[in-house]
Amino acid sequence: MTLRVLSYNIRYGGRGREAAIAAVLEAAAPDVVVFQEATDPAVIERIARLSGMSAWGARRGQSLGYASRVHPDDVSWHWPRSSRHAFLELLPAGTGLRVFGVHLSAIHAAWTERRRVREVVALLDAIEAWRDAPHVLVGDFNTLPAGELLDMQRLPARLRPFVWLSGGQIRWQVVSRMLDSGYVDVAATCERVPTPTFPTWGPHLRLDYAFVPRDRAADVRGYRVLTGPSEVPAASDHLPILVEVEIAHP
Repeated sequence: MTLRVLSYNIRYGGRGREAAIAAVLEAAAPDVVVFQEATDPAVIERIARLSGMSAWGARRGQSLGYASRVHPDDVSWHWPRSSRHAFLELLPAGTGLRVFGVHLSAIHAAWTERRRVREVVALLDAIEAWRDAPHVLVGDFNTLPAGELLDMQRLPARLRPFVWLSGGQIRWQVVSRMLDSGYVDVAATCERVPTPTFPTWGPHLRLDYAFVPRDRAADVRGYRVLTGPSEVPAASDHLPILVEVEIAHP
């Protein structure tokens, strides 16, 4: 058995784009969807209904939400100290595989990367009890792999001052911290050159990730960034990612 987990930043709550987002979900046919920027529960409810998902959850003003084909055995939101957003903990029914939804601080700058590192450390501390159990972390980590450089000419003009003010070059550390903590970057293991996820109108940054514990890497059965159907560009500024993880029979 495999569990198909989709991670999707739906941009500013998704209001007015519910049908386009639902069309993307229908085409991908995930078992579980983890949303970022899911700040309006009514929008998530409508997306779930339009895409044939029987269960959903979101909290007004908070980023992480979900939709699922079946009601999960457990779902909760946790807000570690120093984190901008709560993270989502979801246990799909009968799987034994925990799914953690993540949304780290935005803005590309040296000081926000340091903040993202603090958020990741707080997250890993919070899930320490599950480190030896099957689990996957997915979401918008708002960071780049170590050593990667921002193309300033392709960065939106409104964001360039943040990079300049913080010294012009960002030392990306979040992904390295995840790897050093015993996780594998699923895209980097499944693709020779990982596919960028942002923005939809000219993807050149990989901001969205899936991580699994290193000793569970063999459980990953597939990974891809969704560039279709035709509704994708209108649905959000992020491309969704889909990861397939093998699960034991309940």
